[in-house]
Amino acid sequence: MAQKRNIVVATPRGCVYTVTTPNGSITTRLKWAQDFAPKKKAAFMRAQEFVDSECLRYMNPMTPRLTGAMVKSATLGTVVGSGSIEYLVPYARRQYYEHEEKARWFERMKATRKEPILKGAMRIVSG
Repeated sequence: MAQKRNIVVATPRGCVYTVTTPNGSITTRLKWAQDFAPKKKAAFMRAQEFVDSECLRYMNPMTPRLTGAMVKSATLGTVVGSGSIEYLVPYARRQYYEHEEKARWFERMKATRKEPILKGAMRIVSG
């Protein structure tokens, strides 16, 4: 006897359906849409690019500067979308932890700008 599908719930991500087997038991199955994973991966990559570029943008005024070389080194050293911000100048680490007025500028930026960055990333992923 062939299997019968009793209930089907379809979404853009795939569908969940029940199957009645020949012996009468009911099994629930999940079938993912073939394009779901590639679409979500692309959305997550765009969201990561957004987060990286927004962090660089918001950290710019908070970064110590004498000539602006450290800000430029972050722009040049960061691969937007990688999830890692890199400063190329050798003195960046010391400035980050020991600067008298602007130490830990990423943490200070995160404390004030985390919500708009997260909301923007969520908008990208969800829509």
